[in-house]
Amino acid sequence: MNYTVVLDRQSPVPLYHQLAASLKEGITSGCIPKGSLLGNEVGLADRWSVSRPTVRRAIEELVGDGFLVRRRGVGTQVVNDEVRRPFTLSSLYDDLNASGRRPTTRVLACELVPSPATVAESLQVEPGSPVLFIRRVRSTNDVGLAVMSNWLLASIDPLVSADDLVTAGLYSLLRKGGVRPHYAVQRLGARVATREEASLLNVEARAPLVTMRRVMQDDTGRAIEVGDHVYDARHYVIEMSVVES
Repeated sequence: MNYTVVLDRQSPVPLYHQLAASLKEGITSGCIPKGSLLGNEVGLADRWSVSRPTVRRAIEELVGDGFLVRRRGVGTQVVNDEVRRPFTLSSLYDDLNASGRRPTTRVLACELVPSPATVAESLQVEPGSPVLFIRRVRSTNDVGLAVMSNWLLASIDPLVSADDLVTAGLYSLLRKGGVRPHYAVQRLGARVATREEASLLNVEARAPLVTMRRVMQDDTGRAIEVGDHVYDARHYVIEMSVVES
């Protein structure tokens, strides 16, 4: 990596924070390319004339902010084409658009099916009663990001079509149809990809995935959607704010 950092050694701002800020600027501006390897701490400390603890703390800060990742056997690497999402009630399609990405969608299913028992319980309908099932692969810049499965109340069926889902996010379509997503409970996890998921996302078998299960209510308090999504862990981060109570 050939990148020059500028440090003000007379500044009251700690050197590690200055170093992290300079590297962050290099990453966001593209001067430090996505996927670049930083090298080892000793070499970086010598290059920038700082101590190893300063380099270590700067790297830790950038890892925590989602700009760098430590990979076993590889070293510290700039995150490659990562999607950062706020922890809010939004669709991936809209989040990608808002960040300047070009989302594309491959619709695998959009049809009424008998509700599985766990879905029926969440939607408060009888098991086996019709629900709208949607399954999509979401990509950006020809990189597969997510496989998304959603079950919605059957009354939603007239508001959503496979063609609509290619050019708009699900929640945008719901709002357009007069349904207002208002509140959701989400559960995040991690697991390895199934053979089918690996094929859909074009990743290696048993690649790490971020999982998200969501039960969403509208502004009347009805549970109207159950989402079961998996994301390629190499490209996906969720951001949230934490405030002391």
